[in-house]
Amino acid sequence: MKQALTIALLFAAVSLYAADEPDLLMQTRIRQEAFRNSKVMATAGGLLDMIGPRLTGSPNMKKANEWTRKQLEDWGLSNAHLESWGVFGRGWSYQSCSVRLVAPDVAQLEALPRAWAPGTEGPVRGKVVHARITTKEDLDKYKGKVAGKIVLLGDAEDFKPHDKAQFDRYDAKALGDLEQYQIPTPRLTREQAIKRRDLARASRKFWADEKPLAVLVPGSGDFGTIHVQSAGTAKPNEQFPVPSVVISDEQFARLVRLADKGADPEVEIDVKASWHDDDPDAYNTIAEIPGTDKKGEVVMIGAHLDSWHGGTGATDNGAGVIATMEAVRILKAIGIAPKRTIRIALWSGEEQGLLGSRGYVDHHFASRPPQSDPAERDLPSSMQRNRGPLTIKPEHAKLAGYFNLDNGTGKIRGVYLQENAAVRPIFEKWIEPLRDLGVTTLTMRTTPGTDHLSFDAAGLPAFQFIQDDVEYETRTHHTNFDTYERLQKDDLIQAAAVLATFVWEAANRPDLLPRKPLPKEEAEVPPAKPNK
Repeated sequence: MKQALTIALLFAAVSLYAADEPDLLMQTRIRQEAFRNSKVMATAGGLLDMIGPRLTGSPNMKKANEWTRKQLEDWGLSNAHLESWGVFGRGWSYQSCSVRLVAPDVAQLEALPRAWAPGTEGPVRGKVVHARITTKEDLDKYKGKVAGKIVLLGDAEDFKPHDKAQFDRYDAKALGDLEQYQIPTPRLTREQAIKRRDLARASRKFWADEKPLAVLVPGSGDFGTIHVQSAGTAKPNEQFPVPSVVISDEQFARLVRLADKGADPEVEIDVKASWHDDDPDAYNTIAEIPGTDKKGEVVMIGAHLDSWHGGTGATDNGAGVIATMEAVRILKAIGIAPKRTIRIALWSGEEQGLLGSRGYVDHHFASRPPQSDPAERDLPSSMQRNRGPLTIKPEHAKLAGYFNLDNGTGKIRGVYLQENAAVRPIFEKWIEPLRDLGVTTLTMRTTPGTDHLSFDAAGLPAFQFIQDDVEYETRTHHTNFDTYERLQKDDLIQAAAVLATFVWEAANRPDLLPRKPLPKEEAEVPPAKPNK
């Protein structure tokens, strides 16, 4: 009996090992299609050049939803459709922005409007006043001092030479360091989130009451790099009450110096912006490659389709969209049906708090009851109290796993395992044949700020890939330089091949990917990046 048991256990171990051996023939076919017939730059041209920036709720976002749906359908995917995840709120877009220094000198300023702030209704001109507001108490210092003025909000940057390259890739040491586990810590504490929310509310009321002509903020970059996001939000009564514009740090610093030394600088601003209230809902783009004998089970791949409006959303996150679309195109072009259904999802509302993916997970897999306390509802979900228990839905048991791409144009170097130790031996086998493509690293670390967290928070196996930074943090993330020209073609091709490989392996292994225990009622999930 003991000998029979030993043989049975050995057979089971060998079977498990064999079950997770990579499909090398399929990897060969994936590489041939990926590297010899790539469509990544054609997809990039259609999405970035023809459509452009894709702020959720804007006309361009709706164009992008429909364009990606049609493209996936044209490639032969099934059930290509747009799926509403619920009410988003007011749409916003801008048509033009001009900001000039008109006294004591004349200069054209590099500027972009902040989202969910009104236009100027024609050119306006006013004297500049410099304000430093970091707490609600600071607002009192400027009562009666900003009406009819152009407000410079914040301090000038202290410029220093760069001490490292602006273009960055992982080396062996950096990847080795990344393999070492780190205890996850939120980027924002609950107390900080509450203070930030309260200051934003008090500031909106202050500007509405005091009526400055406009509020100008620095671009948080140098060499003309402008990081632009939002002043208000799409929620009811949370739009910014006055025009607000971001200008380059160098030019902001000049205006601050002029204002602080009493030179009475004057600025002229002309912003044309539009509100869109015809459809308050927002949508994800969904399409599938149907499975065969396990078609009731699903493997998902995704990236967020929305962007900010400063550039054309190329690296954040056009690159992820392009690579994930190319991955399913590759698999469809090969013509071999997977065992499980492969589903691609292109999310909207990611930049406002993972809204599209969270709405999808709530609808399909698991949800918590609505937050009853309005004060809690406005905090990041990871910091809310009394969130209530998860209600598990039938589709929860059918999801094999979710794979996400959202860290710029850089090639894939490995996977964040999100503390899911059971997938390590599986992924180790899958990446072995991908080492010559630079895929070498698995880390138990979690990584914040993108759509895999929506699935992870529901107890589903979900993963974000490790990517070379390239210029993501130094130049393109949420900036006016996030354009087609910053894409790295070879990296996108590599990423698409890796994504196709992972999705294929997950769709055809005998079992679903292992899962972590379900989160507790008040799960501590790392929050989304502030304002992404």
